[in-house]
Amino acid sequence: MPVRLSYVRIKYLFISWLVVFIGSWIMYVQYSTYTELCRGHDCRKIICDKYKTGVIDGSACSSLCAKETLYFGKCLSTKPNNQIYLGIWGNLQSVIKCQMEEAAQLDFGTDPEPRKEIVLFDKPTRGTTVEKFKEMVYSLFKAKLGEQGNLSELVNLILSFADGNKDGRVSLPEAKSAWALLQLEEFLLMVILQDKEHTPKLIGFCGDLYVTERVEYTSLYGISLPWIIELLIPSGFRRSMDQWFTPSWPRKAKIAIGLLEFVEDIFHGPYGNFLMCDTSAKNLGYNDKYDLKMIDMRKIVPEINLKEIIKDRQCDSDLDCIYGTDCRTLCDQSKMRCTTEVIQPNLAKACQLLKDYLLRGAPSDIHEELEKQLYLCIALKVTANQMEMEHSLILNNLKTLLWKKISHTNDS
Repeated sequence: MPVRLSYVRIKYLFISWLVVFIGSWIMYVQYSTYTELCRGHDCRKIICDKYKTGVIDGSACSSLCAKETLYFGKCLSTKPNNQIYLGIWGNLQSVIKCQMEEAAQLDFGTDPEPRKEIVLFDKPTRGTTVEKFKEMVYSLFKAKLGEQGNLSELVNLILSFADGNKDGRVSLPEAKSAWALLQLEEFLLMVILQDKEHTPKLIGFCGDLYVTERVEYTSLYGISLPWIIELLIPSGFRRSMDQWFTPSWPRKAKIAIGLLEFVEDIFHGPYGNFLMCDTSAKNLGYNDKYDLKMIDMRKIVPEINLKEIIKDRQCDSDLDCIYGTDCRTLCDQSKMRCTTEVIQPNLAKACQLLKDYLLRGAPSDIHEELEKQLYLCIALKVTANQMEMEHSLILNNLKTLLWKKISHTNDS
């Protein structure tokens, strides 16, 4: 009997030790991951040091660095160089975004080089006139967007935003902040789409830190799990879990209509076509009225800019010709260079994302037609004859089908 008790005790101690060891390891890994990903203190220090020495200025600088009424809340960062936090600005719920390195160029999978303090906020230089700054911004837009739309009007919009204290003039520190922000694809797109329903509103800025409105629900799906649990759950089971926690079907339909409208907004708009190069549920959110809001637009890029970057890129196979996760071109084997034509239009990628989301729980009287339209949409190719006509027809058919079904409900 004593031998039996001794064995049980040793077994109990071993299991206890194992639990403590695993728990400690998980806590250590989580802490290490958090400190690597969440560098809000460093971000704030860099920005406020520049503000206090008069290098930069902006509408959020005083609240962030002097009055301290703009607070960093929960960390949402997924990469160390892109700091994202829930924020509180007085009584306003917001999201704070800050770059810890130089904005990445449109390359394929390489990490950006750490930004050097010596060139941070180096333009425009002292002595630059407002007219010269306008020319700089115009040239930047021409390189990114081409000769499309009224670029002079867009320049004036940027100058109006850059005037953070609304005194009718853009100071050199405000201009330095605006120039740094314009290097970021997401910021430029947010300015272009500020009057569109599905783009979060820009609230303020300081240096290359900017503040946007907060969106209540930050994924198409209603469940968020700790990363360690995500690792242990099979991907197939995870997809099933996602579907369990979605809103009711009429609300899903309204969110889907919002995504289709956003695709319309960026398809051959006033400043050309923009390409969605990471079409995933985590980049889309919605508010309490189930209106779609874009959460992350860093991988939505001007088509003309992407073509310029990839036209001479070396490749061995089509796998070398991918930007983000969804912008794919072909590898020309005769030249061993990537072609410039992205294969799938934004609409096809949006429909691929929405297929399972919309078909699960869809009313029986439209299920068959909805499935047909979604598969026609997914099959769209940029190179197809009359692609733009097909694109417009399918998009309108989907919106009409969904809207007719929910227009008489409270969710509409």
